Amino acid sequence: QFYFTDKKCQILQDMNRHLEAVLKEKKKLRKRLMKPICQENLPIKAEYHKYVVELLTEAVSFVEKLESHLQSAKSIPQISTLMKNMDVALTKTEVLVTDLEELTEQILEWRELQKGVYSD
Repeated sequence: QFYFTDKKCQILQDMNRHLEAVLKEKKKLRKRLMKPICQENLPIKAEYHKYVVELLTEAVSFVEKLESHLQSAKSIPQISTLMKNMDVALTKTEVLVTDLEELTEQILEWRELQKGVYSD
């Protein structure tokens, strides 16, 4: 288990380093993406135009999803806190269930007593 956990942790750290590098270049990337490229030539052979269109489509979808990916990466350190909160909530729920069971038993006993009083 530790081998797989360590491997996953290394993968997440590599991905985090990559995202940090992207974030460091975020301003430059935005400037480049916002700058119109109508003044630049992209000499691409005609047989590759189809692949360029596909690549640009993929790039646009990646940029659209980048913000959600960044939010996911930012939330990774908070997982342990969320797990602790869930454990506390589970413990509180278990206590409430126990109290509810006791109250249910008391109500049933009271009902039996009331039936006995009314029948007499």
